[in-house]
Amino acid sequence: MIKYIQTIYPILLIYSLISCGGRHTPGHETNKEGGPEYAIAYNVLYNDSTDNYEVFTMNMDGSDKKNITHLKGVEWTYYSFQDQLYFISDKDTCQRCAYFLYKTNFKGENPLRVSDIPVADSWMSSRKNGSEFIVRPNPKIDSAFHIIDKEGKRIQRIETGLPNFSDPLFVNNGSQIVFRGGTKKSKREPGYQEELYLINSDGTGLKQLTHYPASDTTAPWWAYKAGPPKLHPKRKFISYQSYQDGKYSLFAITLDGSKQWKLTENQEDEGWHDWSPDGKWLAIELFDNDQAQFHIGLMNWETKEMKVLTDTTYKYQQAPNFVLKINSSTP
Repeated sequence: MIKYIQTIYPILLIYSLISCGGRHTPGHETNKEGGPEYAIAYNVLYNDSTDNYEVFTMNMDGSDKKNITHLKGVEWTYYSFQDQLYFISDKDTCQRCAYFLYKTNFKGENPLRVSDIPVADSWMSSRKNGSEFIVRPNPKIDSAFHIIDKEGKRIQRIETGLPNFSDPLFVNNGSQIVFRGGTKKSKREPGYQEELYLINSDGTGLKQLTHYPASDTTAPWWAYKAGPPKLHPKRKFISYQSYQDGKYSLFAITLDGSKQWKLTENQEDEGWHDWSPDGKWLAIELFDNDQAQFHIGLMNWETKEMKVLTDTTYKYQQAPNFVLKINSSTP
C-alpha cells in the first residue's frame, strides 16, 4: 500500500473499476454532456511520522480534493464498482496487524464493513454486476483466492498452483481471471520470476500471459516486472506496469497473449492506474525515478493529452480509481 521503495509494492487490495460503462441511474450526478459524472479516488500518505494513510477523492479536473476517511491508521482504496468505493482499513485492529474490507461512496458517507475475512496486500475485482468479488485473503487465513458475495460470505476457493499469487482481475464476463503470479513465495528467493497469468474461474487451465524480456537487466529485485492487471472496458486488453529500460512504464497485452506492446510514452515513471468505465480516460500514478514525488495524472486516451491533477502538498499520492458520483447521502 505504500511507498514503492524496496518493497514489492504496497498494501493490499482493492479496487480498479469494473463498472457498467455509460450506465446512468437516478441519483447520480451528470456531466455537461449528460453522462454520468465520476470522481477520482486515490491514496495519500497523510502523516509520515505516524504511518497514516487516507483515502482522498477529487473531481476529474483536480478540484475539490477531500480526505474522506479521517482515521488514524492505514486506509487504502484499490477498487470501485459504480458508486461503491471499496477500501481496506486496519481501524479494527492494531496498526497494520490486519486489514478488513469496507465500502462507502465518493463522499465517504456511511462506511460499512463488507467482510470479516482479513484481506492481503492485493487488488480485487467483481463480476455479476458487482454481486461477487474476488479477493486475496490474508496468507495466514488461506493460500487461495476467495470469491465472496456482497455480504462478505465466501462462496468459492480458487487455487492457482503457484507459490505466489495476487491482484486478481475478472475477465471474459467473470469466466476467467488474470492475476500476478510468481514462481517462488518471495521475490527475495533466487530464481523468482513474476508474470501475469490467466486461469479459468474454476481453477483450471493456468496459462502464462506476459513474458518479461530476458535481455532487460535494469529492474531492481523488488520492482514490478508485471504489475497489477487492469482491463480496458471497451477494447478488452490488459494494461499493467513493468520496470523496463530503467523505468516504470505501462504495457498492454491481449487476453489470449498473442500481442504485447508498450502502451504509453510518458517521460515520467508510471505506476498504478485505472480506466474510466467508458474507456476514454486513463488515470495514472506518475513519479520521478528517484521516487521523490508522486502525482495523479489524467490522460485523454484519444488525444493522449495528459494533465497532472495533484500538487506537492503530499509526497505520496497513489493508486487512482474512478468512482461514480452520487447526489444522495446513501452509499
